[in-house]
Amino acid sequence: MSMRGAALAGAVLLAACSGPDPSDTASPAPKPTAAAVDDTIECAVGGAASFQRDCKVEEAKVDGAKTLIVRHPYGGFRRFEVLTDGHGLATADGAEEAETSVVNGQLEVAVGGDRYRFPATIRKHGGGE
Repeated sequence: MSMRGAALAGAVLLAACSGPDPSDTASPAPKPTAAAVDDTIECAVGGAASFQRDCKVEEAKVDGAKTLIVRHPYGGFRRFEVLTDGHGLATADGAEEAETSVVNGQLEVAVGGDRYRFPATIRKHGGGE
């Protein structure tokens, strides 16, 4: 796994901690998989109905915070801050908030008319793999 791929995988793990109630130890929480190695994820941008695997993800530090930059295939991008409190991803700019959910074993993030799928596997809350 490349250094960037490892960083993305770690970021997805943090992002995936949002959603289920942390007090419910049986609730699933996603864990990253090696599929993020090429830093390309599935996305449906601009209100597209179907997902395509053509968005590139890079990691950066912005004011000390870990940030994921998702680049759209035709030039646009979104920035997400990786939250350290276990609540996942938040939009790093703009007024629209990110909505996260687990769909078919993947972390799906929606902002406005754009949707992104980050690779993940499901594990239980409360530690352990």
